[in-house]
Amino acid sequence: MSTPVPVRPRAGAFRRPNGGLRPAGFFRPAGRLRPTGLAAVLLCLLLVAAATGCDQIPQPGQDRPDPPTAEEMAGYYSFGGGELDVTMSGNVARVTVTLDPETYRMGGTTWARAIPYLFLFTSGTRDAFREHEGLGGVRVRTRHPGGDIMAEALLERGALSERNWIRAINQAGEARREATQRPGLMMDVIRWGEDHTDFQYNPEYIDTN
Repeated sequence: MSTPVPVRPRAGAFRRPNGGLRPAGFFRPAGRLRPTGLAAVLLCLLLVAAATGCDQIPQPGQDRPDPPTAEEMAGYYSFGGGELDVTMSGNVARVTVTLDPETYRMGGTTWARAIPYLFLFTSGTRDAFREHEGLGGVRVRTRHPGGDIMAEALLERGALSERNWIRAINQAGEARREATQRPGLMMDVIRWGEDHTDFQYNPEYIDTN
């Protein structure tokens, strides 16, 4: 089993879909690497599988099956642009994507901001929910090469209808294939993700103003 990622003290606020706030994590910056573009990094994401205390998302029903193991969840994802670590926290899978320095230089902060959604909106995540009724949610985090968490997003079970799953998977796939020529596609994925997940960005790296 992979080693859980250390957790920092809680502060600030998460932004929920359709507005609202809840407690969030405190971020501290590591040494900066200068970002440049998205080209080679997008190629890495084509490899994504079609892949604080305890997270626990309440689910209806008294006989809900146990959540999957970290090893089972790891089988739904892959990544060629850095390290991928999957752990379980309660009934929530935590997928932490640590970018290689060169990947971060090429992808920049837009890439760091988009990664949670590019992993969440895959057939792998959809299949994990379908095949493991005890899975309450999936949280994906983008980790700076220096160790800091730059962005994270939590997708809860039932947050997307079947129609929205199709749209999300298609939109994320199009961004992975074509965002080098059409950069606006990446922002479309980000906006869609922000409307359907609990998300948080580290202001030391990502300025959304």
